[in-house]
Amino acid sequence: MVSLRFPFLFSQPKKHPNGISRTITSRSFPTTTTTVACALAAGAAAFAGIAATRNSKNPKQDNPFIQNALNLLFSNHLLAPWASLSLADPSPSVVETKTGAAFPSVIFESRRLLGIGLRKKVILGLKNIDVYAFGVYADVDEVRKVLGEKYGKLSVSELKESKEFKEDFMGGDIGMTVRLQIVYSKLSIRSVRSAFEESVGSRLQKFGEPNSKELLQRFTSQFKDEYKIPRGSVIELSREQGHVLRTTIDGKEVGSIQSKLLCRSILDLYIGEDPFDKGAKEDIESKFASLLQVDH
Repeated sequence: MVSLRFPFLFSQPKKHPNGISRTITSRSFPTTTTTVACALAAGAAAFAGIAATRNSKNPKQDNPFIQNALNLLFSNHLLAPWASLSLADPSPSVVETKTGAAFPSVIFESRRLLGIGLRKKVILGLKNIDVYAFGVYADVDEVRKVLGEKYGKLSVSELKESKEFKEDFMGGDIGMTVRLQIVYSKLSIRSVRSAFEESVGSRLQKFGEPNSKELLQRFTSQFKDEYKIPRGSVIELSREQGHVLRTTIDGKEVGSIQSKLLCRSILDLYIGEDPFDKGAKEDIESKFASLLQVDH
């Protein structure tokens, strides 16, 4: 007999401390796709059953019709990628349910999602809008390589209370990415540039950079007016080896700047002392600490 398994994953919503629901989902297939996949499974089972019955009666006599049908059914030319023996998605997405923004659980093969949050902005002191959802990622291998020996034996609760640990992962040479997904449909690239001038500029001054104006201008000038960022656009700010900040918009690299302070300033917006989303910061810090708990 031929056995085909079609495991499906069903998610359960997780309530975030600040009231925002975080839902982990698998990328689902359309109904028509599922129907076709089930039909293929049923057909395969039927053909296999008939073949087994015929062969059991006369093992030496093959039925050419059945054999040809089975060959066609399992042909690589017929089976689409989604019609494999398992339909389970190994890399589920995490959805910020208030905005519907979905974040892959892993990017660049080894950077794992630590937490998601929302960047909100008050307009004219009256209206509070959701500007973008964000996810923070860290390279698991690099976290353990850089910090494992020093902090690997501490518990998550001990790490969360350690200021030295926070300083080391904020300023360490560890691959990290902040992924921004635009949810405000009227946002312009000029507004993004202006917002970064204010937020990143204040962080550079906070950390005492004497040439902060020049560094800030190099960073914000990457967001040129020619770039369009409609709802759903993705901006990624990645700290690469050597403290290089790489910026991409919808997958296109728009600039790279080598500056440890600039990388630190960007991360400070999301996991620093005064983050955009405090609940998200707590999630991110806990998950980051848990990456070191290999033997616990």
